[in-house]
Amino acid sequence: MSEEPDYLPADALAEEEPKYLRRQKPVEIRKRKFSRKAWPLYRRVLAGGIAALASGLVLYQAGRYFLFSSSVMIERADQIEIRGNRFVPLAAIVEKFSADMHRSVVRVPLGERRRALESLPWVEHADVQRVLPNRIRVEITERMPMAFLRGANELSLMDANGMILERPVEGEFRFPVVSGVAESMPRDLREQRMRLFVQFMREIEQALPGADDRISEVDLSDATDIRATLTGLGAASDNSSLILVHFGDSDFANRYHLLAEIIDQWRASSGRVDSVDLRFARQVVVNPETRTVASRASQSAPQRAQALRKRQ
Repeated sequence: MSEEPDYLPADALAEEEPKYLRRQKPVEIRKRKFSRKAWPLYRRVLAGGIAALASGLVLYQAGRYFLFSSSVMIERADQIEIRGNRFVPLAAIVEKFSADMHRSVVRVPLGERRRALESLPWVEHADVQRVLPNRIRVEITERMPMAFLRGANELSLMDANGMILERPVEGEFRFPVVSGVAESMPRDLREQRMRLFVQFMREIEQALPGADDRISEVDLSDATDIRATLTGLGAASDNSSLILVHFGDSDFANRYHLLAEIIDQWRASSGRVDSVDLRFARQVVVNPETRTVASRASQSAPQRAQALRKRQ
């Protein structure tokens, strides 16, 4: 029995060894901290920092100037330029800026001052602007009255939006008198009635130019029936007498045109015309108020006779 040798050939050992590549150590590349290629970036950063610092200083100085300099302070009432007011007193407008006196113009709260001005009854719209260095400009749009409003003691004015206006001393107005609308009514209801009034006046003027000058008074107490008192209708000798006309709530132009054309015929057939009801499509009622009064009087006569018999 032969024994195996206790050593192997060198070639066999070499074949059994694992084959691998040893990891190479990375090569460390050192970069220069201040390379020439990076200088443009450094210059831009430096220039930006200097510009930001300069801008900050400028803004700081400008802020101090516009907040504390005496040249931007509002010191007098004549520094408030007011335009567009005719009936709004200057004192009432300037008074709204009383809190801004001795303050910088940039501290004036423009929106708050505009709302304060628009709270004045005669002011419909206000525009408030700063005018540097130390002035305020105010543009006022006043309300346009459309009629006199009959109150308890005196006549006031009312615009198309139902705003009640105090009559200015120096103003001269020629409007019809409106009744049936009170200050105690809600604002939206007054506005609704006045819009109906404006529509009525516009339509009759379109029907016959100059018709609005013949309207003396308009009763708006009933939204379904405009009752207007007119004068100067027709060619008769008594055309200066007042006539109460029921116009309803629509078709004002055609109804007024019919009234102006046939009023003389009604006077000729009925005598004196005190009132006319035009609300019905195919019927005109002349002197309806007179007939109502006569009917009430005839109905109350038997009652008075019966009461007299009881007393006897």
